[in-house]
Amino acid sequence: MSHARTEAVFAAMSTAPVQGGLAENTTTDDIFGEYVFTLDEMRKRLPKDVYASLERIIHSGGRLDPAMADSVAAAMKEWALSKGATHYTHWFQPMTGTTAEKHDAFLSPVGDGRAISDFSGKMLISGEPDASSFPSGGLRSTFEARGYTAWDPSVPVFVIPGPYSATLHIPTFFYSYSGEALDRKIPLLRSMAALSRQALRILRLFGNTTATSVQSQVGPEQEYFLVDRNLAALRPDLLLCGRTLLGAPSPKGQELEDHYFGAIPSRVQSFMEDVEDELLRLGIPAKTRHNEVAPGQFEIAPVYEDANMACDHNMLTMNMMRHLAARHGFVCLLHEKPFAGVNGSGKHNNWSMSDSDGNNLLNPGSTPRDNAQFLVFLAAVLRAVHKHATALRLGTIGAGNDHRLGANEAPPAIISVYLGDQLNEVIESIISGKPLRSHKSSVLEIGVSSLPPLPVDLSDRNRTSPFAFTGNKFEFRAVGSSQSIAPVNIALNAAVACALDDIATQLEAAVSAGASLNQALQEFLPREFKEHMPVVFNGNGYAESWTREAAKRGLPNLNNTVDALERYSDPDVMNVFLRHGILSEREMLSRQDILLDAYAKELVLEAHVLSDLVRTRVLPPCLKAQRESCDLLLKTREAGLDAEAELASALTIRNHVLALQRLVGELDAALEAVSAKDEALARARAARETLLPLMADVRLHADAMERLVDDRDWTLPKYSELLWMH
Repeated sequence: MSHARTEAVFAAMSTAPVQGGLAENTTTDDIFGEYVFTLDEMRKRLPKDVYASLERIIHSGGRLDPAMADSVAAAMKEWALSKGATHYTHWFQPMTGTTAEKHDAFLSPVGDGRAISDFSGKMLISGEPDASSFPSGGLRSTFEARGYTAWDPSVPVFVIPGPYSATLHIPTFFYSYSGEALDRKIPLLRSMAALSRQALRILRLFGNTTATSVQSQVGPEQEYFLVDRNLAALRPDLLLCGRTLLGAPSPKGQELEDHYFGAIPSRVQSFMEDVEDELLRLGIPAKTRHNEVAPGQFEIAPVYEDANMACDHNMLTMNMMRHLAARHGFVCLLHEKPFAGVNGSGKHNNWSMSDSDGNNLLNPGSTPRDNAQFLVFLAAVLRAVHKHATALRLGTIGAGNDHRLGANEAPPAIISVYLGDQLNEVIESIISGKPLRSHKSSVLEIGVSSLPPLPVDLSDRNRTSPFAFTGNKFEFRAVGSSQSIAPVNIALNAAVACALDDIATQLEAAVSAGASLNQALQEFLPREFKEHMPVVFNGNGYAESWTREAAKRGLPNLNNTVDALERYSDPDVMNVFLRHGILSEREMLSRQDILLDAYAKELVLEAHVLSDLVRTRVLPPCLKAQRESCDLLLKTREAGLDAEAELASALTIRNHVLALQRLVGELDAALEAVSAKDEALARARAARETLLPLMADVRLHADAMERLVDDRDWTLPKYSELLWMH
């Protein structure tokens, strides 16, 4: 083992868990929301009329009266100062896929060498970062730099402590001078509003006059890997790309299935507890932690929240995990496929709808009216996924996710719905008009007869399904671990809003024509379920036969990011977002350009890193091994011994070395060709068609040489060290 590797391995093995935890006699109840400017804090600090207005905006939407902004800002500043804050920032989510912030001090000089803490309503409500410095897909040019951030009062502000002071974080929108959305928060809120409007139409048909809104609820399960920092420091690919670009399989991987739900390593548990402590103080309801399937892989999952809050909290969670990993001697990897040959990391997006009275609209219920309402919303989801699968696929695209989808418990790129046998039988009974096997004495009449009892766990779980019903929610398993959950929930809300609009229009027309709602449902639901049953698949999504069957059913199979993004500008895809004003045509086309450009840049970066890695870290020990194999061959022949084995070994090494030298040259030439493409689509397509195959070929030979080179000369930490040393 090389000297640097040896030192890193011993450092990893000797790193002790960081001691910490809650102070004595402190509970999670005591710290939950400690860093959040909660409604309770607002109530204490704001005048009654200002508080009432702000509370109404938080719950029902709307704009804060500028006359009240100074009062809110003053209370917010005093609270932040009490938490040790010296600065504030407008915290937003540009199209980079990460978060952005610029810190300003609560400071205003007043002359005579003095200054006061200052934070006005204007400072709270809006800011002005440089819009041309973030991806805009042509919406902004260098000479059109002006952009704005605007406070989103529907989610709370919070402080994040630093080494010496804290910073007040104000969640904001990010938009251009001409009013286009430059972030993912604005279209997410638009999609939530569209879903609410259309869902309320259905509730009104069922006589619900009390609900004032419907919210999409989300609980994202976050998977990740931890790698010892000493070992990661010797892997430029991990540090720069977030994944290993080469590496032979570990002698022990996940085949013994002994890591999943196993005892959490003490260093890892210390990290988890530290993360959870910070998240709870930020009001993030982190609930579950456990070992995942692959060695070195783990998961954290929160309780459900509304989609906007859930998205903010997931971005904070990822930031916090990356930040706190260093304190524990780790690097946190959020890439979808950091290691070949073991499970990748996803982010299961558990999605449901709830009305303002707290009723889950995807809960089957126990009464005929509840059953009928549930079936209408279920029909809307099936319609949405069937008609708008391409739009949903666009919420899961990415170069990293392309490595993951379709294997190792990640769903295929074909978007289908898993309902389970029991619910499937209910729908088949409605379509056919025949009795349920469990209720043979009567035909199921919607709104008259009750459904059979539907437990929360309707059936076994199908881990190969991208969109599975799990009792009172759908689990969208195709989202990648590094991705924001905003795009998939924008697409999901938009598609379901379109479906609900279609359904409400049909039912309203039938009722207006004189039919009772029950009569309208008896005619509508069998027809609707029959039309969209092709999207329902309860079998093995990995089977080759499913790919053929899906094609027969007309389901799209967009198995890579470029193919999916080419469909972004299709009229039927664009209409999903245009129909309810979730995105404008300019905003959509800009996103297509941004995502294609990001895909190409990611592959170009990986190819550059791999080329450098092979030239500086792989070829030197390989060339040494080649010289030594030739020397051994000559000595064996000079001794008059049979040199057949030595000759075979020398030829094997030489062939790998020659291939590596040739392929790296081809990779460099391909990089120039890709970079020379003018259009984003052309660059992305060229990167996929030329860089990916060359990188795979380079890896094949590099991984083979890792097994042949003397371990003392191989400087890159191996999979057995990266995956198992915690």
